[in-house]
Amino acid sequence: MSLLGGLLFVVSALVVRGSSISTIEENYLKFPAGFLIGTATAAYQIEGAWNVSDKSENVWDRFTHEPRPGRIVNNDTGDVACDSYHKYKKDVELLREIGFDVYRLSLSWSRILPNGFANKISQDGLDYYKKVLAELEANGIEPLVTLYHWDHPQIIEDLGGWTNEEIVDYFGDYARVVFRELGPRVKYFCTINEPEEFCARGYGLGTKAPGKEIHGIGEYLCSHNVLKAHARAYHIYDKEFRPTQNGTIGIVLSLSYAYPKDPDDATSVETHFQFNAGWFCHPIFSASGDYPSLMKEKIASASLEQGYPRSRLPEFSQEWIEYIRGSSDFLGVNHYTSTLVEPGVESVVPSVFADRKIILSPDPSWPRANSSWLYVVPKGFGDLLRLLAKEYNNPVMYVTENGVSAAEETNDLNRIQYFHDYLKEMLLAMNRDGVNVKGYLAWSLLDNFEWTQGYSERFGLVHVDFNDPERKRTLKMSANWWKNVLKTRKLEPVPAGPQSSCCTAIPV
Repeated sequence: MSLLGGLLFVVSALVVRGSSISTIEENYLKFPAGFLIGTATAAYQIEGAWNVSDKSENVWDRFTHEPRPGRIVNNDTGDVACDSYHKYKKDVELLREIGFDVYRLSLSWSRILPNGFANKISQDGLDYYKKVLAELEANGIEPLVTLYHWDHPQIIEDLGGWTNEEIVDYFGDYARVVFRELGPRVKYFCTINEPEEFCARGYGLGTKAPGKEIHGIGEYLCSHNVLKAHARAYHIYDKEFRPTQNGTIGIVLSLSYAYPKDPDDATSVETHFQFNAGWFCHPIFSASGDYPSLMKEKIASASLEQGYPRSRLPEFSQEWIEYIRGSSDFLGVNHYTSTLVEPGVESVVPSVFADRKIILSPDPSWPRANSSWLYVVPKGFGDLLRLLAKEYNNPVMYVTENGVSAAEETNDLNRIQYFHDYLKEMLLAMNRDGVNVKGYLAWSLLDNFEWTQGYSERFGLVHVDFNDPERKRTLKMSANWWKNVLKTRKLEPVPAGPQSSCCTAIPV
């Protein structure tokens, strides 16, 4: 950084800490030309139509249908959800009305390949997604398509799912079908969404689909195969489809930021980063590839202490390290909250949570959202983006999810405040500090099936009445606030109150 640049950075940092927004900061709080602003959803959470046409059962269908009291709040399922399978035109109309540039959607593997394998391709499934993409194109909205958002076919799970290395080939076959059939209309692909979540909780603790409790081993087999499958899809796209389709492809990770409970405890902060971000970022985005050395050492040490003959974390061959390293055009960042960290052991032993030997907790001063895990810490967002830029040579990043749960009402001022404060931190990281963020997608367009919380938690910009067979949609205040942001392409102030004319909820 030049001397002038350094002086500007210091001055701007002082301005940001002040109580008023200066002209300099106002310039920082504008979205640069070409920056993509949109919103996101996931297939299982909104589509419904779980058994329409030749779609087969997926792991979340099985997980929600199994009679396990307490597994899902109110025993909710995604069988109908927002019924977006039938109401996709309405949802695209809402996207256009709000003014979003881009829409992140995911595809249902079991809707496209009913038996999980590429020998049988559902024309109905492909036609549905082609219609969605055509509707987006007709309305000038760019699609960002996620291949896998937690819902693989149950038949694949019956073979071991993400613990079976054969899934690398199965996923590659599925990806090739998608690229061939849908790729001409898609410029942005994501391979896999939040593997640290479905590996740790789906194959470790068993609290999410497929509900396997193989903690300490299952999550690491899962992550190992996810990294291989991601790289396989990337290389298929890069070699076979990029020359004609000219798109980009990346992975999406769920990342939080950690502050030390003891100001002198840098070790716990580093441990959190490597087990949270490094687990998947280091193999793909670091110069050396492979898992972080800190992670490998901690898991190996814990494994030996517990009497295992070798580390519970599998090893990559050098060939796989090279194949995975660099296999992403961008990093998709899903971020909601931050945490305090301190030394200690939490969760069951063995498990990825116990292996890291840190305890996570909130600061009592942080406001909490409707979700028990989600604390509002805007500064953590900016700090996370700067840290990712520093650790991984400032990769291209898209914020693929960011949002907050709020009460059911449509006058959601708290949600507007959350977006305002988190966007401010992101824009400062970009425009002041040079972090390479190219787009932002709010979670979520619609109130939807929030996994184990069912319909009890609401993240949508659009209210959905799940008691109405027609799933009536109503724009919330936050949707109307976003309208203003998208018109001006800068951060708009939070309205004074629920009667503000800028952001009244509107039935649609």
